[in-house]
Amino acid sequence: MPRYPRAFIQGFAHHIVQRGHDHNPIFAAPEDYRFYLENLSGQKRRLDVDVLAYCLMTNHVHLILRPTLDSNSLSELMRVLAARHTRYTNKLEGRSGTLWEGRFKCSVIDTDAYLLACCRYVDLNPVRARIVTDPKDYEWSSHRTLAGFCPANVVDRDVVYGLLDLDPKQAGGKYRAFVQEGVTEDELALIRSAVQRNQLTGSSRFIGAIEAKIGRRIEARGRGRPKSLSML
Repeated sequence: MPRYPRAFIQGFAHHIVQRGHDHNPIFAAPEDYRFYLENLSGQKRRLDVDVLAYCLMTNHVHLILRPTLDSNSLSELMRVLAARHTRYTNKLEGRSGTLWEGRFKCSVIDTDAYLLACCRYVDLNPVRARIVTDPKDYEWSSHRTLAGFCPANVVDRDVVYGLLDLDPKQAGGKYRAFVQEGVTEDELALIRSAVQRNQLTGSSRFIGAIEAKIGRRIEARGRGRPKSLSML
């Protein structure tokens, strides 16, 4: 399989996926999830990276991150998270070697048109995996925070609401309703393909702006514009 180049753009949201080596488990106990989230919380503050959504699955992680000052901070954050969790797991299991499957995947997101759809995609991972029937019942994702069920923790909820131009008093309920609609097959295939191939998730105008900014062509994934909360 070809190795698709990744793009990191300061000020834009990025959908990141990192998997365990040979699909092996990364998290086996609640303490493992907590350790990862504690490190994510610490590194996002150190590197000025906003966490817009996340979902920690047994053998892979989904993160939607936005570097606010330096695009290189994403690679640094992921490097530190991967290294610390590898050392943590190897010490617990008395083993050595890699925990992760090569490089993480990354798709730059058109905030205006696709950020909301990508957050829903991330939060519904446990439902698609048939771990839970309602995303609010999964402890290790951003859904409870974005839907207003609990206070903001590692997620920069106010940043998400601000990027989507939402009234904080109404945003939680609107987000819950949006997630309950589910993800269409076309939207599912679009988001999966974009992140797997390190492609852009966005409109044609967005694609042109990003390509001009970085000086190279990146194939796009995405047609049309997903529904926004204002349309509910």
